[in-house]
Amino acid sequence: MSKLNRIFFVLLVSIFISSCIVTTRIVGDTHTTSGSALIGGKLYTSAWIQQSAEYKALCQQAYNIARERVEQATSGAVKNGAKPWAIITDIDETILDNTPNAVHLALRGKDFSSQSWNEWCELAAADTLMGALDFFCFAQDRGVEIFYVSNRDEVNREGTIENLHRFGFPSVDDDHLLLRKDSSDKSDRRTEIMNNYNVLLLLGDNLGDFDHLFDSLNSKDREEALLKFRTEFGRKFIVIPNPNYGTWERVILHGATSRQDQERLLIHSLRTQQSE
Repeated sequence: MSKLNRIFFVLLVSIFISSCIVTTRIVGDTHTTSGSALIGGKLYTSAWIQQSAEYKALCQQAYNIARERVEQATSGAVKNGAKPWAIITDIDETILDNTPNAVHLALRGKDFSSQSWNEWCELAAADTLMGALDFFCFAQDRGVEIFYVSNRDEVNREGTIENLHRFGFPSVDDDHLLLRKDSSDKSDRRTEIMNNYNVLLLLGDNLGDFDHLFDSLNSKDREEALLKFRTEFGRKFIVIPNPNYGTWERVILHGATSRQDQERLLIHSLRTQQSE
């Protein structure tokens, strides 16, 4: 058997094993997985987020950097006439962990659905990411206004506020929570805040949380945007890791009309070791 054939054999075995594990976990449920590499992948990425110390360390690292930036910026008094400081933050996978919903769906062989998502948001049961609460409380104590700019829908407002209140996040009210209305592009909402505040930091897990150029589904456009803003990462842009979903996923999978198409596009996008 050639090296290339062995690689594909290992891949197929891994997918098969993942399917067996999932089916065993939900014996008696009316839903089962089909052994999808995409669905099985959600379990592995969710496991990394929920179980690995490395993920938690990366989150804490991001918030440590954010804290240093706030300390530096607020070390002196705000000049007369200057706009007050503010921070713009995303919510999902930036301060709240929604992987229980991803696991719930994956164990049933399902992907994201608006119905399941709305039910999950209504539960207000998402946990916080390591370092998030301490950072935002610190920023508020330093006189920085906090704005939550999220692509959750208005129907999720009550559950979102309840979830954030449960942990004591600051400035959680209708004035500081800007949800999606007509578009997932956050530019107008960011501009609305920037008209009245000096935005010190933006935090998010998806690069569209920082600039609309990253909303493109063209990988070349996104790489060019990376080069344009490369000096902002770790300075004004604080990125939280999220391997579970995001625009990066849609860049790979857009245009697919079935799960089989999605897996084909996924495999086609990956580099693999060349056979001799």
